[in-house]
Amino acid sequence: RLVLFADGSIDAEASDQRRAAMTDPAKSRAAPKATAATKAKLKPVPEAAVASVGETLREEGLAAPVTSGGTTFLQARTANEVLKAQERRIRLQKLKGELVDRARAETLMFRLAREERDAWVTWPARVAALMASELAAALGEGITVEAALMQKVLEAHVRAQLDSLADIRSGLG
Repeated sequence: RLVLFADGSIDAEASDQRRAAMTDPAKSRAAPKATAATKAKLKPVPEAAVASVGETLREEGLAAPVTSGGTTFLQARTANEVLKAQERRIRLQKLKGELVDRARAETLMFRLAREERDAWVTWPARVAALMASELAAALGEGITVEAALMQKVLEAHVRAQLDSLADIRSGLG
């Protein structure tokens, strides 16, 4: 709306100020002219926010703002749109089942690793007697291999292998 003088003529300066106050900067094509009054109303943008905008823009291959000079409204708006798109993509991937909960995946990996370890720990007791008899048969009639000794040797080697595997860390943490 226009601001009019008492005689009906247009007060250009007051009309411009009213229009500037009522105009959404997102819908403006020209960069807004910063006056001393508008600069006084603006809150300073934290450096962390400017750095975050720059990081988001760099991830998408766009020009990042110079941190000392601040960021433009267009850059901040672009970063906001990029973040919203990333959030939507993640939400969609969860709905499609392409992403899983980290805690659930870690719990599942731990359970599977424990089951695998338990299977290996019990393996020597199950196969020692069979291996001892097969080894005795392969070596000849006069040689016997004690199953208890075979089990002891197998358990030592399986434990050593499990200890070396315990040092390997998952890629989740």
